[in-house]
Amino acid sequence: MEDRTSPHSHQISGAEILIRCLQEEKVKFVFGYPGGAVLHIYDEIFKQDAFKHILVRHEQAAVHAADAFARATGEVGVALVTSGPGATNAITGIATAYMDSIPLVVISGQVPAPAIGMDAFQEVDMVGITRPCVKHNFLVKDVKDIAATIKKAFYIAATGRPGPVVVDIPKDITAHFAKFEYPASVEMRSYTPIIKGHSGQIKKAVKLLLEAKRPMIYTGGGVVLGNAAEELIQFARKLGYPVTNTLMGLGGYPSTDNQFLGMLGMHGTYEANMAMQNCDVLLAVGARFDDRVIGNPGHFFSKDRTIIHVDVDPSSISKRVKIDVPIVGDVKSVLTEMNELLIAETKTPDAGDIKSWWQQIDTWREKKSLVYKNSTEVIKPQYVIEKLWEVTKGDAYVTSDVGQHQMWAAQYYKFDKPRRWINSGGLGTMGVGLPYAMGCQLANPTAQVACITGEGSIQMNIQELSTCHQFRLPIKVILLNNRYLGMVRQWQEFFYENRYSESYMDSLPDFVKLAESYGHVGMNIVNPADVEGALKEAFDMKDRFVFMNFITDQTENVFPMVPNGKGLSEMILAGEE
Repeated sequence: MEDRTSPHSHQISGAEILIRCLQEEKVKFVFGYPGGAVLHIYDEIFKQDAFKHILVRHEQAAVHAADAFARATGEVGVALVTSGPGATNAITGIATAYMDSIPLVVISGQVPAPAIGMDAFQEVDMVGITRPCVKHNFLVKDVKDIAATIKKAFYIAATGRPGPVVVDIPKDITAHFAKFEYPASVEMRSYTPIIKGHSGQIKKAVKLLLEAKRPMIYTGGGVVLGNAAEELIQFARKLGYPVTNTLMGLGGYPSTDNQFLGMLGMHGTYEANMAMQNCDVLLAVGARFDDRVIGNPGHFFSKDRTIIHVDVDPSSISKRVKIDVPIVGDVKSVLTEMNELLIAETKTPDAGDIKSWWQQIDTWREKKSLVYKNSTEVIKPQYVIEKLWEVTKGDAYVTSDVGQHQMWAAQYYKFDKPRRWINSGGLGTMGVGLPYAMGCQLANPTAQVACITGEGSIQMNIQELSTCHQFRLPIKVILLNNRYLGMVRQWQEFFYENRYSESYMDSLPDFVKLAESYGHVGMNIVNPADVEGALKEAFDMKDRFVFMNFITDQTENVFPMVPNGKGLSEMILAGEE
């Protein structure tokens, strides 16, 4: 048996140092799955009660749940996986967090240091594998480096543009001994994120906005991650300008406010896309002009406009579109300075110009691009989301998988608060919904948490029904079951002449019996008249996990839609397909 007795009373093992570091960072939850390379760490977890370990059933779910905890709270999420397949199973979760700029620290076990590079049992090059999809990664080679490395990992993950950081720790390093000293602060010459924006550029931006005839405010996930929703609301209301959010930015500005034009982009509203395309001064805050937002860049620039871009990440500015007024800085800090300038400013926007602009926007709104034809015969998925919003009074934490149901949730659930909409935007990862709901529910134990999913996505991490039962998580799953990979089917209908290649879901399980086999409540809902009552019944069960299987219209598509390669004003609306 290995002798792990400290040779010096003031020294502790690397595994205990790691646990002490997590305690210093005031970590509340660690999501993980044990294995040989991390057993020393798990032994120390057993001896402490400062944080709770959540045993998932797959390492991908561990990272997704930690990711959702970070999205819902603004804190750094933490996941712990073993070496080899444990580490590779975590890659999808790491890449998902990286694409959406989510602060995570993922600790992976590694084979003993002398065995690295020797094709040891359960060895993979975790540093090499994750390099393209992390903000930074570390391989710890000395027990004396653990504390400083963990301090750096949390600092890098949470500052600047947030992101996941991987710390790979060989098993023998967790068994070695050293004195524990946790750094009070960290300084890295190679990493100095900019917080304060350039005051001259900010003044120039405010001047341009005040002179605008057709202004537009376009905001993304950076407003949510940067905790800048209040500053954005103050700024937009002071000016009276229209606001749109990206998929990741929903909740950054209240969806029920009249100045909000809805989400923009591929499945954005007609009025949001038309205003974005036809504005003369555009303020972009914490957004990156990605392909699903502006469509064809050439079409976007067919109209002349002045673009102001505020982002904490300098590499995001002028990456896809040319920016006229770049402002690198923390969005909360920049918007605060902009608000101060507005308060002190005597000049106001031209009332006539702004009135004319709103009249044009109201004309576009008359298209009613989100109206759908409801039915008394078959459940329409949009109707389920509308009723979910009503039953939860718009106050739920809503997680989503990826596909048609994700877009319907974004369109029809009106998010008035930030950090309530938890979904995979950049990577578009099927299977995130249920582990995301776990992270949200643990972060907010008394909150209503709804997981909107499809029959394809839910089966990718359905084993987490076991985790939900173990930890008594009263999540409500809203499965919009159309027996298809819905978004794939929609594209096949539009662009592949109805050749539905491998998009129909044969041999689906009995989801009610499956949920019940894990100890949960299951419901089948087939009739539209039963939708509202079933939702009320489910949410009245405050302490139970309820799996709701809504059998929905197989033919329903997501509208509006900007086809791939088209411009924002080249939308397909319902009835025009």
